[in-house]
Amino acid sequence: MFLAIRLSPTAALSPNRRSRPNSRQEMPAPLERREGSPLARKTKNGSTVLILRVEGVPTVLGDMLVVTDEHGALRALDWLNFEDRMHRLLRLHYGAGGFRLVKTSDQSTARQTLDRYFAGDVGAIDEIPVETGGTPFQREVWSALRKIPAGRTTSYGLLATTIDRPKAIRAVGMANGSNPVGIVVPCHRVIGKDSSLTGYGGGLERKRWLLEHEGVLLPTQPAAL
Repeated sequence: MFLAIRLSPTAALSPNRRSRPNSRQEMPAPLERREGSPLARKTKNGSTVLILRVEGVPTVLGDMLVVTDEHGALRALDWLNFEDRMHRLLRLHYGAGGFRLVKTSDQSTARQTLDRYFAGDVGAIDEIPVETGGTPFQREVWSALRKIPAGRTTSYGLLATTIDRPKAIRAVGMANGSNPVGIVVPCHRVIGKDSSLTGYGGGLERKRWLLEHEGVLLPTQPAAL
């Protein structure tokens, strides 16, 4: 069963200003996995269920869903109009009965930090701890994505080289597309080798806005796909 969250309408896509990259060059919080976490609740049949909190967050780009665990680690971030995809990725990571989403009105630290990002402090999201499932290869790609600083971009080929898998360009692209934590694990910073925007799960208009918000100079018109 999908969680339905209704929020107030949001503003237009065009940013009022172009925020420049934050001058800090801190290393982002790593992707972590906590074994034996108390988040795994025992059920009557002996199986475990991960309790996750979901918040609806209005932004200039539309409403977001922010999913955190009881430690405050970010488990998923997606747009409300792609809620089905968020649930599908959570099921792939934790199993169909392996998690339970609990709607909350309390603001998590992750949500507050995302508010700072949208307000112009684009380096703030480096502070957010992230924990995911996924395969070892996917996690390696996602960790590499977090090392791309705001205001910079890379290509699938360069990303593959970064993780010492120069021939795995297609696999890197697939891992990029399976990223459950948008914005904070910044798959939007990966563009085509010809500087075209290429695809983005949240839509190219959002990708363009995010990159320009972070200080990336892009062509006036989106490149043809």
